[in-house]
Amino acid sequence: MFDRIRFLLLQVRNPDDPMRLHEVQAFARALRIVPEQIAVFDLLSDSAVDASLRDADMFLLGGSGKYSAAGQGEWLDRALDVLRRVHETRKPTFASCWGFQAMARAMGGRVINDRSWAEVGTHSLTLTDAGRDDPVFGPLGDSFLAQMGHEDHVVELPTNTTLLASSKRAVHQAYRFDDRPIYCTQFHPELTGDDLQLRVQAYPEYIEEIAKVSYEEFVASIKETPGSEALLRRFVEMCFAEV
Repeated sequence: MFDRIRFLLLQVRNPDDPMRLHEVQAFARALRIVPEQIAVFDLLSDSAVDASLRDADMFLLGGSGKYSAAGQGEWLDRALDVLRRVHETRKPTFASCWGFQAMARAMGGRVINDRSWAEVGTHSLTLTDAGRDDPVFGPLGDSFLAQMGHEDHVVELPTNTTLLASSKRAVHQAYRFDDRPIYCTQFHPELTGDDLQLRVQAYPEYIEEIAKVSYEEFVASIKETPGSEALLRRFVEMCFAEV
């Protein structure tokens, strides 16, 4: 079934970002497809968005390297406009980390940058009542582990959304849109423990300034997250059950 789905990753990473290709590979591994099945649209520089949005069956959004969804700038205005168009298509969309924040802001929510509430590493999350009843999140049980790395926070969700999961530091960890197949997670269901280790090697300031432990201590604290890693495939299976 998955091999007939055309995925489009809307990406916010510099050309020299070592995680640019790795992000594609991580999503492909989580979905159990080949990386070539995921086309990439660069939200920082690409402008010919119409054909890309039209040709895709499903959209993916991930992290952003050095870019904040809480900031300002022409690139961000363009990116948020693209996300509003993604929302209009009503096509299945799964957004993690920066995508979670940017989709919230694009659709009227509020995002702030506050490192005092930042999270990096493997963290425990708890499902809301709606999350326990949700077809994608419900199989996780009451709580689950997930990989994280963020300092931006969604402090107000858009209207017509439902909160699905929270953590001790961040109330808004996952939400879905009520009127279309769009799910958004602050955490990274596309990442394994090894993937997270590669991310913090690329962005060492996350360990130094957020985790505030040695690299060795941080690596020792990473746990595997099979529950959250299953979310992407379960979402696709729900959306394309008849394909």
